[in-house]
Amino acid sequence: MDYKGQKLAEQIFQGIILISAVIGFVYGLIIEQFGWTVYIVLAGFAVSCVLTLPPWPMYRQNPLPWQPAIPETSGEPSQKPQETLKKKKHK
Repeated sequence: MDYKGQKLAEQIFQGIILISAVIGFVYGLIIEQFGWTVYIVLAGFAVSCVLTLPPWPMYRQNPLPWQPAIPETSGEPSQKPQETLKKKKHK
């Protein structure tokens, strides 16, 4: 998932949660049952999770350009710069 895909997923998630909360509140107010408000909000949460958590192709349309890998030269042992430095002992 790229950065623009993350932004899109966040917007979709927030939109679904907001819409389901408003619908749930209004419906629960009309029938005077708070339980239905909770059920509708939980259903909106489940739908938003299904739409935003998996890495769907719509979230991967702008990949980052990575630098190509540097091939290692064979024959020479690769050493880290820290290994070549002498350790100093402090007293």
